[in-house]
Amino acid sequence: MKYLLSAAAASALMAGTAFAGNIEPAPAEPVIAPAPAPVFSSPNWTGFYAGGQLGYANIDTDIAGVDGDGLIGGLTTGYDYDLGNWVVGAGLDYDWTDVGLGNVPETTVDNIFRAKLRGGYKLGNGLLYATGGYAMADTNNVGDSDGYFVGGGYEHLITENISLGGEVLYHEFDSFDGAAAGADVEATTAQVRATFRF
Repeated sequence: MKYLLSAAAASALMAGTAFAGNIEPAPAEPVIAPAPAPVFSSPNWTGFYAGGQLGYANIDTDIAGVDGDGLIGGLTTGYDYDLGNWVVGAGLDYDWTDVGLGNVPETTVDNIFRAKLRGGYKLGNGLLYATGGYAMADTNNVGDSDGYFVGGGYEHLITENISLGGEVLYHEFDSFDGAAAGADVEATTAQVRATFRF
């Protein structure tokens, strides 16, 4: 009897061990690796652009009372080349205006044309730049004059192809045809601009 009980206990133990060995552990939940943080990609400024601009012009001369200010606006086009952190480019502006010049009867500055170079540093999606070049201003009755301009601005890409920005320029011109000899003419413009990049 004692032998039978020992045999039964051993069988039960073996059966329980065999049964336990057949139990499979519950599958572990899969470990999902977190998505990598997005890597900021600096935009590429290389390409042609065209757009419009609008702002304010202030015109002064060294003749007492001959000055004025008013609205200015026009078209801009150009090409930029991206060098990595830096961008260089060239462009053309043509602005219309109707700034009357004080004591000179019925004289207004009608338009300003610019051929410009610019170079700037990329700040995220923006470009902080300096610019300068050739300028020509035309009036309604005292002719036109060649000169130069210098200035700076900031342009920000709001999409891959559309940018918004602002620019402040200082212009200096020699005597206009028919103006008093030696008259210096200075113009300061501040404009906002929108461009489409191709």
